[in-house]
Amino acid sequence: MTIERTGLTPRWCDSAAFNGIVFLAGHCAEKTQGASLTEQTQEVLALLEETLEAAGSGKERILSVQIFLTNIKAIGEMNAVWDAWVAPGNAPARATVQAELASPGYAIEITAVAAKRSA
Repeated sequence: MTIERTGLTPRWCDSAAFNGIVFLAGHCAEKTQGASLTEQTQEVLALLEETLEAAGSGKERILSVQIFLTNIKAIGEMNAVWDAWVAPGNAPARATVQAELASPGYAIEITAVAAKRSA
């Protein structure tokens, strides 16, 4: 079986798929870095959706997510965006934690594991 990668760079890839499972790299807001958590969450979820589609999956196929917030007290703000985005009836297993992220402008990072769509 082969490993399929999207967004490959010398250091990482946006996704790696093996045996019908897609593993996503952590996604952070680039265009809205330094903006509100709401704006960053919207951008990150859009990026996740793009990456999932490129890998042959979709948000309705997400199995689990890990969400990293620089301020866990702002979880309600992030949840408002998340709840509007998540595919109804397909909420994944989820963990949300507070963490220091790679850039001080990042308020959120999300990574996910999803199932590929059948051919």
